[in-house]
Amino acid sequence: MDQFPSTTIFPDTTDDLSMQMAVIWGQIKAPLIVPLLKLAVVVCLIMSVMLFIERVYMGIVIALVKLFGRKPDKRFKWEAIKDDVELGNSAYPMVLVQIPMYNEREVYQLSIGAACGLSWPSDRIVIQVLDDSTDPTIKDMVELECQRWASKGINIKYEIRDNRNGYKAGALKEGMKHSYVKHCDYVVIFDADFQPEPDFLWRTIPFLVHNPELALVQARWKFVNADECLMTRMQEMSLDYHFTVEQEVGSSTYSFFGFNGTAGVWRISALNEAGGWKDRTTVEDMDLAVRASLKGWKFLYLGSLKVKNELPSTLKAYRYQQHRWSCGPANLFRKMVMEIIKNKKVSTWKKVHVIYSFFVVRKLVAHIVTFIFYCVILPATVLVPEVEVPKWGAVYIPSIITILNAVGTPRSFHLLVFWILFENVMSLHRTKATFIGLLEAGRVNEWIVTEKLGDAHKSKAAAKAPRKPRFRFGERLHVLELSVGAYLFFCGCYAVVFGKNHYFIYLFAQAIAFFIMGFGYVGTIVPNS
Repeated sequence: MDQFPSTTIFPDTTDDLSMQMAVIWGQIKAPLIVPLLKLAVVVCLIMSVMLFIERVYMGIVIALVKLFGRKPDKRFKWEAIKDDVELGNSAYPMVLVQIPMYNEREVYQLSIGAACGLSWPSDRIVIQVLDDSTDPTIKDMVELECQRWASKGINIKYEIRDNRNGYKAGALKEGMKHSYVKHCDYVVIFDADFQPEPDFLWRTIPFLVHNPELALVQARWKFVNADECLMTRMQEMSLDYHFTVEQEVGSSTYSFFGFNGTAGVWRISALNEAGGWKDRTTVEDMDLAVRASLKGWKFLYLGSLKVKNELPSTLKAYRYQQHRWSCGPANLFRKMVMEIIKNKKVSTWKKVHVIYSFFVVRKLVAHIVTFIFYCVILPATVLVPEVEVPKWGAVYIPSIITILNAVGTPRSFHLLVFWILFENVMSLHRTKATFIGLLEAGRVNEWIVTEKLGDAHKSKAAAKAPRKPRFRFGERLHVLELSVGAYLFFCGCYAVVFGKNHYFIYLFAQAIAFFIMGFGYVGTIVPNS
């Protein structure tokens, strides 16, 4: 049989396929891709300007607050509660302290001990530990700890329920149903890793006693493990801006801000008037704050009062937390926007502030524009040179926003570049969670308690120093980050060969950040037990 050249039987189609792809790209590029990309750039620039104006506005307000010294005790009356010989301890309001818990093996002693150490007349305070733990060993440990403090004369109640309906909101709501709560005037909430100072109540309760229009006094968070790793430093920068600027501005201008879910004191009558705890979203704290605000109640933020707590130091825990913090507000906005618009108890300006500034710009636009613009659209313009992004939109606005964000944590200013890259990677999950919340998709009500390590990872690491943690494919590889990293790397390579600007520097740096987080090499890695 005659032998035919292989090229006759199996022609090399690589060149033909490439040519066909080039022809198809050329045919759809001008009439379809270019107009769509130009539209996307315009939309993203509008969102960038919205975010820029919001950041500048808050920067101006916080500067005026600092300059003119509008301290809390200047805006609201504060006087120490005085002893009354005739009334005795009855002169002091009854305070309930709630500590919701779920399998908090590493930190339950810290929070219970700190709550029991609060300075207040012993017959005017009730410590309520709401234990939703599913691990019987941990439940026994928590109950024993409560019994230990009870034996010292502390009025502490250990409360459990037979289900986890409503998660944290459900536990708090159930806790308010007990008969002894009816005698309480105020309720303080501390998550399981929070450790208030003994004078916490002396510094907060007087504001509520002397200002009947106040519903909430919120303290600031102080992070005990901010220096644990680079990831916790990045979190500190983001959260310090939230507390230093966002909460302070909301408190100073509209007496409204989102309750942080912990380290705050509520007037129980205001909580009840607002409808109590609801579990319709994963941000029950924000839900309650918005409803109370619509009833006309005011809030006060005390930036000078700090409560120690722990930042999530593993990437897995941080991703779950950020999903909840991004999905919940978007879903709450969907559920409440018409209720806010129709409300007649608050001013139009306050409604505009809640809808536009609080929800639209901070909870929706901030996440979406960070990922879509800087990680998708901007890199795409490298592949489509017909579409240009003005320098003010690509460089100046994000630079100013970044610098304004950095004012909350001056000690970490040298980490600004790392913070930008880290936040851009996390914006992938925040954007995904935001759309899940807006569309009420599958994981909209997913609630996974943020893992607290305490000193556990240090002791485990010390005990297992010679042994490396075992690699688990599912836990350490993150396909979404790796996919976006590959896209950015490709765009960077294209920019090196064909680009007319220096975008490739940013593209390669951002691609590396996505790869690092995609392979799980960020945060604390806890050895397997």
